[in-house]
Amino acid sequence: MDLFDKAVAAADPRVVLPAFLPADTRRQATVIGAGKAAASMAAALEQHWQGPLKGVVVTRYGHATHCEKIRVVEASHPVPDDMGEQVAREMLGLAEGLGEDDLVICLVSGGGSSLLSLPADGISLADKQSINRALLKSGAAISEINCVRKHLSAVKGGRLLAACAPAEVMTFAISDVPGDQETVIASGPTVADPTTSSEALAILEKYRIPIATNVRDWLHSPDSETLKPGAPQLQRSSYHMIATPHAALQAAAQFAISLGIQPLVLGDEIEGESRDVALVQGAIARSIKKYQQPIAAPCVIISGGETTVTVKGNGRGGRNAEFLLSFANSLRGASGIFGLAADTDGIDGSENNAGALYTPDTWARAEAAGLDAPAMLENNDGYGFFNALDDLLITGPTLTNVNDFRAILVLPD
Repeated sequence: MDLFDKAVAAADPRVVLPAFLPADTRRQATVIGAGKAAASMAAALEQHWQGPLKGVVVTRYGHATHCEKIRVVEASHPVPDDMGEQVAREMLGLAEGLGEDDLVICLVSGGGSSLLSLPADGISLADKQSINRALLKSGAAISEINCVRKHLSAVKGGRLLAACAPAEVMTFAISDVPGDQETVIASGPTVADPTTSSEALAILEKYRIPIATNVRDWLHSPDSETLKPGAPQLQRSSYHMIATPHAALQAAAQFAISLGIQPLVLGDEIEGESRDVALVQGAIARSIKKYQQPIAAPCVIISGGETTVTVKGNGRGGRNAEFLLSFANSLRGASGIFGLAADTDGIDGSENNAGALYTPDTWARAEAAGLDAPAMLENNDGYGFFNALDDLLITGPTLTNVNDFRAILVLPD
């Protein structure tokens, strides 16, 4: 739990934002933004910006924080709703009529893709909701999902930046994606997009996502293309990455060292099926126990990234609960191995938990409670499994988001 807290604290907007602000903060600025950390970023900006501020940001229901000057709106995640569409229209309205002397500050973080949900011309919100739900269940990577989102949107893929021209635009971002790609975070509303409409169509076909004729026609239209590298609107924009998954993992690793426990950091770009990633990390933990390789116990295996779940059952649970259930199923009570898997935003998928905890007696307690771990894994019911054991990790919204955090503690016999 301390490792998780250290990782989250390393991405706290109140801590990380001030160092990235310009030397002169006395200018008037229009603020727009979207993401699970958007409200806390806005509050941090208000605290450190000396000039007049106005604007609006949108965050997930339950993730708002109080701001004096910037309006905070809550909308749905991970499937968009009407409120996300309305606030996107409001942001476009704020962008209208801006001149070269105006400054726009855009605050983006993970979750912005769903929260900023104004569909492109001819596309309905219902169309986007249907496609979004299907993609989330398909096992598609976040970069693939966001490629589709950008090409069905009136604001993503650089379109929000284009709407603000000729004003100066400063974007401050908290990354929640493997590789910290600016074009993927919140689907890149203020950056150029190298992906194409034909790629979006190919992704939909790859995962056999059904789409209506109007959606297909739009993606075949030149108008569906996003802002591309080299566009003139990019000349007056800057992008500042204020927090990353890597920095969060390093903060946890340094804390482990301070306790005399060596960290093995596997990186922040781990993708793939949650259950498969768990099998690999379980094998590493067993190798450490048996051979003291690739590192000697006591040690902690730390990793981040964004795994996926191809949903086939009707159970409850996000990718972190799925990871840990598969981990438990592979270890089956091996001694001296403990685990935590959680989303740093405090919400694992769409449930009320951040993730879950695993201990060496998890398997025995599950058997005593009559829980069939393999069957529950097949039903994608990680939430149900750990809820029955009272081992869900419930933190509430953390007001930041640097993606998943996993820590596996291996102790010597």
